[in-house]
Amino acid sequence: MFQLTDIRHTYSADLTIAFPNWQGGQGEHWLLAGASGSGKTTLLHILAGLRRPTAGSVAVAGTHLYELGGSRADQFRGQHIGLVLQRPHLLPTLNVEENLRLAQYMAGLPQDGRRIAEVLETLGMAAKRRAMPHQLSQGQAQRVSIARAVLNRPQLLLADEPTASLDDENAFGVLQLIEDQANNCNATLVIATHDARVKNRMPKQYKLDGSKQISEVGGRIAE
Repeated sequence: MFQLTDIRHTYSADLTIAFPNWQGGQGEHWLLAGASGSGKTTLLHILAGLRRPTAGSVAVAGTHLYELGGSRADQFRGQHIGLVLQRPHLLPTLNVEENLRLAQYMAGLPQDGRRIAEVLETLGMAAKRRAMPHQLSQGQAQRVSIARAVLNRPQLLLADEPTASLDDENAFGVLQLIEDQANNCNATLVIATHDARVKNRMPKQYKLDGSKQISEVGGRIAE
């Protein structure tokens, strides 16, 4: 379903991270693990088509992301990739339903109010469809973020540290929501985190341990 090949990303003149090759099948659930600074968020953004790697290729659903340009890349991401970020990033001037309609519009898809209602109902947010982002609790805003990520039935669902600031009860609740929504879409799920609570429930794991960090000094590469 996705494949990362020979990915390298340069952060500065003297620091590049080389990522091991990785591929995942449709419907699989993966943990992207590693300590802070190991490149988890960078790799997740590369897989989402948000950050172009210095070298290598990224294929999602048979399409090479970085061969697409401009609006084509945005539409492909909107139709095939769902992304749950650490912060919801809802537009403050739009209510919940309007934020979701915007996700359909940006993906080049028809407005589908029934689909919006279905997703909000599944996530227990139907009563908040007219609420403005500032009227939502942190947990409610996160549910809207999950709704937006799965609204267009993505083939790939990515989540960046979704439990980082949550206590055990809320962390397990959010994990269950994300897993259930991925299963509803038969989406491949990738959760990037160093949270041991997530690690213990996801058998497929891709680990970054920093050993692939390389320094480019004096024209040579030394691991």
